[in-house]
Amino acid sequence: MIKNIVVVGSGVMGRGIAYVGATGGFDITLVDVNSSALDSAKKEIDIIFEKGVRYGKITSEEADAGKSRLLYSSNLKEAAFKSDLIIEAVPERAEVKKAVFETIEEHAQDHCYFATNTSTMSPTEIGSYGKRPEKTIAMHFFNPVQKMPLVEIVRGLETSDETAAVIKQVAEKMGKETVVINEFPGFVTSRISCLVGNEAFYMLQEGLGTPEEIDKAIKLGLNYPMGPFELGDLVGLDARLNNLKYLHEKLGEKYRPAPLLEQYVKAGRLGRKSGKGVYDYTKIEELVGK
Repeated sequence: MIKNIVVVGSGVMGRGIAYVGATGGFDITLVDVNSSALDSAKKEIDIIFEKGVRYGKITSEEADAGKSRLLYSSNLKEAAFKSDLIIEAVPERAEVKKAVFETIEEHAQDHCYFATNTSTMSPTEIGSYGKRPEKTIAMHFFNPVQKMPLVEIVRGLETSDETAAVIKQVAEKMGKETVVINEFPGFVTSRISCLVGNEAFYMLQEGLGTPEEIDKAIKLGLNYPMGPFELGDLVGLDARLNNLKYLHEKLGEKYRPAPLLEQYVKAGRLGRKSGKGVYDYTKIEELVGK
């Protein structure tokens, strides 16, 4: 039975996973080596709880109970020892994930399951960083985690049926719909999303239309809830570029990143998190402030 969950990485995804875990009734420890990042995560998670109450998603009693189930720590070794499931949510770089998995393998008890929140990387490879590939799986959450209903559960080559069943139950208790699929680069959602987002950058590069026009066409013409540029700015253009480079390496030319996307990332235009991506969010904030 899963009771104690450790979430490693207090960035956008880690914060969201910690929130849905706590509201789902799990005892959550959010771990990050950066104490200021943890402070920032706590403030944002508290705001998410407040908004949940304000908009009637949860009651004030449920919010208080969820907050009481959340701990914040910079000690991964100690947290790993007490956990039943560890969900890694660090940046999509193999060397960073490898360091996390080597640490948790050393300190987690034998019954503990390992999950990686990745949108493209191989759970089979990540499972090789430890010594329990049969207990290792990918849980692909979507941003913003508290709003997006799906968790894409991806089995590695040696992931056991029992592990897949346990993780499916965990995700459902967090209030999520699930699909359980076998590993292939990009899974289902990232392959489609990266193609659409990359093609939108080629269109912009070619002068086909403005970002607003392209986003509007995709939303209204194809019934997407967000345009590809809106989504790219939300996810982070650097994250989108990293995913495309990985898929280009694994699946070939159709995933070659658009040169304009690479230019934006080189210029520091990463999206909402940097204040400017395809769209300029500093101007939007100024208008809202007025």
